[in-house]
Amino acid sequence: MIVLHKLKGEDFFLNADLVESVEETPDTIVTLVDGRRIVVSDSADTIADRIIEYRASILVSASEMRTGTRHSFEAVHPVD
Repeated sequence: MIVLHKLKGEDFFLNADLVESVEETPDTIVTLVDGRRIVVSDSADTIADRIIEYRASILVSASEMRTGTRHSFEAVHPVD
């Protein structure tokens, strides 16, 4: 789950696995796999970063469960 913000600023959790696409037109619209569309105040880049971090955290957790060791996780963002 990732945290996003409605246009009025309220936080809500979204299952990142349900996101099909994100576009800015100029509002940011998240389209889900079932066709529903959600308008949010977060930028498309922010949403993409949160999805990447969420999925990376799952891989780290799986590795920790398999090996029994703790790993530190730090998101790496590309430089423009």
